[in-house]
Amino acid sequence: MPSEPSTVESDRVLLQTAQQAGLAATLKAFVRLSGPGWLQSAITLGGGSLGSALFLGILGGYSLLWLQLVAITMGVVMLSAISYITLTTGERPFPAIRREISPVLAWGWLLATVAANIIWCMPQFSLCFAAIENNLLAGHVEDRDSVRYAVSAVILLAAGIAVYLNGRQGRAARAFDIFLKCLIGMIVLCFVGVVVRLTQSGRLPWSEIRRGFIPDLSQWTRPTGTISELLKELPSDVQAFWSERVVRMQSGVMIAAAATAVGINMTFLMPYSLLKRGWDRTFRGLSRFDLATGMAIPYVAVTGCIVIVAASQFHGRADEQFLSGDPAVMAESRLFPAAQVLLKERLTGSERFRALPADQKGTLTEEERKAAAALPAAEKRIVASVIKRDAFHLSKALEPLLGERVSRYVFGLGILGMGFSTIIILMLINGFAFCEAANRPLGGRPYLAGCFVAGAAGACWPYFWTGQSKVYLTIVASSFGSMLLPIAYITFFLMMNSRRILGDERPSGVRRVSWNGLMAVSAAGAVAAAGKAIGDQASDPQTGPVVMTVAAGFGVAVLVDFLDRRFRESRPSAGPDAGAD
Repeated sequence: MPSEPSTVESDRVLLQTAQQAGLAATLKAFVRLSGPGWLQSAITLGGGSLGSALFLGILGGYSLLWLQLVAITMGVVMLSAISYITLTTGERPFPAIRREISPVLAWGWLLATVAANIIWCMPQFSLCFAAIENNLLAGHVEDRDSVRYAVSAVILLAAGIAVYLNGRQGRAARAFDIFLKCLIGMIVLCFVGVVVRLTQSGRLPWSEIRRGFIPDLSQWTRPTGTISELLKELPSDVQAFWSERVVRMQSGVMIAAAATAVGINMTFLMPYSLLKRGWDRTFRGLSRFDLATGMAIPYVAVTGCIVIVAASQFHGRADEQFLSGDPAVMAESRLFPAAQVLLKERLTGSERFRALPADQKGTLTEEERKAAAALPAAEKRIVASVIKRDAFHLSKALEPLLGERVSRYVFGLGILGMGFSTIIILMLINGFAFCEAANRPLGGRPYLAGCFVAGAAGACWPYFWTGQSKVYLTIVASSFGSMLLPIAYITFFLMMNSRRILGDERPSGVRRVSWNGLMAVSAAGAVAAAGKAIGDQASDPQTGPVVMTVAAGFGVAVLVDFLDRRFRESRPSAGPDAGAD
């Protein structure tokens, strides 16, 4: 629902007065009135960005710092375009897209948002459970289906209560919101504190860190950082084995990091957050400032610190037990259980490994344990960088600041707060989407149904995910999210160039060239990442058929709709004003 007219009008007067007074007064007013950008930041700085930033640092070290800077820049460009369109027309985008651009793209955008909400809810529940199991209860929770479902049911109930409180907008809702922000702020400050502590002790190579912000597209196809140097110490056949796996995992994490910067569900939420505030075209400059300062800068600063800390603590590193030549000592390492599958494939050969029964792939025989312990240290360090670490392993990133015991609990509370707050927001966005699908005002049964569907689907994560690393589920979900993002980017690119939607407010001249150039680069980046994700998933026998069928079906539907619209517009009865601009 829009803000109170008196509030909107006073904000408009404040903004117009400040703009007449000059740049300094305008910036001061911008800071005072900012809001939706910080809401987007609350979604972005969740479990997905935490997990992807951690694994970026583990796999690529400091060399992948550029990726999130580029991804958030492209995202801000597209969100700025969405805000321009929304504030210019004052209309919700879904009916405008359906009427003026393409019903297929409109429904594709909405359904992709719903799919993203549902898929993204699962890793958030997984993160919450990982925090409880490995950090807050120090591994005392037995990882059985009954326990996982029970914990997930409690989280779902708590999230439902939070969604209800959010609708009531009372003191309880504000207090709960502040509590969650404090949990997230705590872990953010801890990562910043670790960077400061490591800098003071001279343990961070800042010249190498600065070079990490220079884009290097070759990292999509080759190992990077310390791992690339470690590979040179191995025989050529062993190099090929590990290079293939490192590149596959590295590209997946890079796609995930790009997808978590701005997801398709964020493109759906943006118009609602603007219209709810009652903003109009007067606020267009404010909205761009809001996205830059409230979303982009905090995101780059926070994720950059997380990547730096993860790189310094984990990249190309392994504990002394894992590096031991004694099989019994190596088996005592906390890295060893997660490493057994990779070591099994390395020692038996890929072809023989694929032929093994599933229950034998994750366990080494006595002879294989001896062979694993005898592997060179360089190869073991590569294994330690490639395995999917759990929340207990990752909490060690905070040890330089807090010590082992405190870091475990702080990290656990932080990712619990990140995961839980993201669950709530995803449920809310899904409620918005269901209301649009039903063509109903916000609230009522469609809204409640949408919230419940996302939350209930997320609570079923144990059925869909049985891997060792609950944190790594964020990477898998992000890969699916990246496939959906081009739908939104291409749709809003078309809207930005439609005179029927924007009328005389459609950018022209240099402004139009600038907008189109920036949006084209962002859309091209999203399409490239989606293509890579689809290619990776297509090679998986479990997900490949589904991914390719959905992608092909949607492509055919868009093509048929385009041809049908062109055919109808070409008929004389269509009239001179028919057709898209």
